[in-house]
This record gives sequence, structure tokens and C-alpha cells, in this order.
Amino acid sequence: MSSRTDAIDAWEALYRAQVAVLRQIRAEFPEGDLSFTEYDVLFNLSRMAGRAGRIRDLNRRLLLTQPSVSRLLDRLAARGLVSKSSDPTDARGTIITLTDRGYDEFRRVAVLHGSSIARHMAVLDIDELHDLTRIADKLRSGTASG
Repeated sequence: MSSRTDAIDAWEALYRAQVAVLRQIRAEFPEGDLSFTEYDVLFNLSRMAGRAGRIRDLNRRLLLTQPSVSRLLDRLAARGLVSKSSDPTDARGTIITLTDRGYDEFRRVAVLHGSSIARHMAVLDIDELHDLTRIADKLRSGTASG
């Protein structure tokens, strides 16, 4: 087990790197009809089985409060990018589905956004990228929200 100081130093390095790279990537985010936060919702839905999931499962993946997610989903639904339906297994729940139109919009932006991400991550070689993914996954699996 590492010392407290080593843990704090590692956290600060990770956090500062994430903030610096995220600032650059956000600054380069393609301007248009889709905001960075909206893109994040569509990205997460695109990764879910059937491109759909319950709001509560989506909330766990986003850095927004539940009321903010609900309002954002309402706006995306009004634009036809997602659809909302009742959860057949839980009458209190709602299923959000990425529509074909939403997926097309996500893919359009993802091509440009992915190029920006790849440019900034290119300072790492392939082994370092794999190590970073493994380490980040390990850190995330050690949290309550996993």
C-alpha cells in the first residue's frame, strides 16, 4: 500500500492532467447544435445495451445532478434525439432511448471530437494508453458508483 503522501501526489497529478486536457478538448469541441454535456449524454446512451437505459443508470455515468439530467433529457427528447418511455419493470422509472436521429448526430460530432481527443492523448504511446485505461478502470471499480 502506498503512503498517504504518494496517494495525494498521484491524485493531484491525475486531477490536474484531467483538468488541463479537458479544458483543451472542450475548447476544441465542434460548435453546432449539440453541447458538450448533451454529447456526453448521447455518448453514454450509445454505449448502453440497445442504446437505451434507465434515467437512474444514466445519472451514475454523468457529472450532473438528477434534476439537471431530467431537464437535459427533456430538451433532447423535444429535439428528437432521445425518446422517453415508461420502464416496464418499474412503474416509477423511465427508459431513455437514443433515437436514430440522435445516434446520427452523436456520430457526426464524435468523428470531430474523437480526433481532438486522439491528438491530446498522442503524447502517450500505445502501452501507456493501455496502462492508463487499466489504472482508471481499477480506480473507478474501487468506488461505490463503479
